[in-house]
Amino acid sequence: MKPLRWGVLGASKFAAEQMAPAIHAARYSDLVALATSDPARAAPFEAFRPGLRVHTGYDALLADPAIDAVYIPLPNTLHVEWTLKALDAGKHVLVEKPLAMSAGEFDRVIARRDRTGLLAAEAFMIVHHPQFLRARDLLQGGAIGRLVHVDTVFAYNNADQTTNIRNRPDMGGGALPDIGVYTFGSVRFVTGKDPVAVPYANIRRENGVDVFNQVALDYGDFTQSAVVTMRAFNRQEVVFHGETGVLKLTAPFNAGRYDQAEVHLETAGGVRTTERLPTENHYVRQVENFAATVRNGDPYPCPLEFSKGTQTVIDMVYAAAMT
Repeated sequence: MKPLRWGVLGASKFAAEQMAPAIHAARYSDLVALATSDPARAAPFEAFRPGLRVHTGYDALLADPAIDAVYIPLPNTLHVEWTLKALDAGKHVLVEKPLAMSAGEFDRVIARRDRTGLLAAEAFMIVHHPQFLRARDLLQGGAIGRLVHVDTVFAYNNADQTTNIRNRPDMGGGALPDIGVYTFGSVRFVTGKDPVAVPYANIRRENGVDVFNQVALDYGDFTQSAVVTMRAFNRQEVVFHGETGVLKLTAPFNAGRYDQAEVHLETAGGVRTTERLPTENHYVRQVENFAATVRNGDPYPCPLEFSKGTQTVIDMVYAAAMT
C-alpha cells in the first residue's frame, strides 16, 4: 500500500508527544511536514523525524503538493475553519476532538467531505483500541446479559494551569469539550445506542468553562451515570453492569499512560476473567486505519456521523443543566 504523506498543522505539545510520533510509527504513513510560526517549536518533532519539512504558515502547508493528509491539533474553536480549508486544499483531515463546539457545526464539514470525496474524521482514538472492540463484542454478544446501567468516570486536575487552553473560554475550553466525548462516546460505541434523555446534569463552572459535571443519562432500556471533571484526582473507568455480569475497563481513555489496558469480566458463580493489552497503541492504530480507508477504501471505525452523535449528547447535557 502506498504510504500516506502527512503534515501536522500546529506544533502543540500533544502533537509532539503523542500524535506525530504515532504517525511516524504507523504502517503506511509518512510524517513529512509541520506548520508552525515558531521554528524553534519544531525541534521536538525533528528529534524523531530528521529531515522534516517545516512551514512557517498553515496555508503554506496546505499548499504543499507533497502532503496527502493533515492532522489538526489547533485550539477547539479553530477546528471547523481549518478542516474546511484543508478539505478545500485537497487534503484528507484527521482533526482533534471536539471537531466542533455544537452538533450543528458538523453539517458543514460532512457536506464538504461528501463534496470533495476526501476523508475527514475526528481523532476519537479509543474506538481503535482492542479493549473497546472486545468490550463491544462481549456486551453485544450477551456476556453480561441485558445491560442495566453504565458508570463512567474521567477525571484529572489542571486547576493550577491557568493558561492551559482547557481553562480558557476563548479557546473552547472546558471538561466536556475536552473529555466528555470519551465518557459518552465510549458508551455509544460499545452499546450502539444513543440516550433518549438527560434527566439530570450538574455543571460547575470557573472562569466561563465547565470544570465539574455530574450527569445522568437515559437510554430507554438502560441508564448511565457520568462524572467528567478537570478538578479532581486522576481517575478513569467504564463499568457495564448487566443482569448476569459486569464488564469493566480499567484504563479506557489513556491506555498505557493512565494504566495498563485491561478488560475484566465477572459472571455468575464468581467467574472472573481478565484480558490484558499492555502493548497496544490506539494512536498508531487510528493512523493505520485512516490510511487503510484512504488507500484501500476500508470502512473507517469513527465517521463524522458518529462524532456528531456524541456532540449531540454533549449538547443535551448543556441543555439539561440550563433547565
